[in-house]
Amino acid sequence: MSNPKALEEFLHQYHQGMEQFMRGSCEGVKPLFSTSDNVTLGNPFGPVAKGWDRVVDAMERAAKNYRDGEATGFDNISTVVTAELAYIVEVERLRAKVGGRLETSDLSLRVTTILRLERGNWKIVHRHADPISTARPAESVLPS
Repeated sequence: MSNPKALEEFLHQYHQGMEQFMRGSCEGVKPLFSTSDNVTLGNPFGPVAKGWDRVVDAMERAAKNYRDGEATGFDNISTVVTAELAYIVEVERLRAKVGGRLETSDLSLRVTTILRLERGNWKIVHRHADPISTARPAESVLPS
């Protein structure tokens, strides 16, 4: 089983990487992802990407939507760790200029991150993030 300290260090790097992400760069989080063919990323800006090349493309496009920002907090909802896998459910609290907006906005993302031990290091094999952090009516799942 992985050392709990290793997971704690990984999460610290991951959260620091999100600081960079809010400034428009995915370079802080990119090395934390698995480069395997089954790596997946579901972000708020498009469909799920699968495979290293598509994940990197989706990550780079997503990062370009943010600038002059910061990560203001991470609310851990749940963390489960096994010998080879771990998952983390968090609400990420962020602040950035989004898209073409000139003003800085606060945003919250509901995030599930699945990690796998690869050669003794934790790597992200799936991340799903969406802006749903409050209750919504049933009709909200219907296309507009």
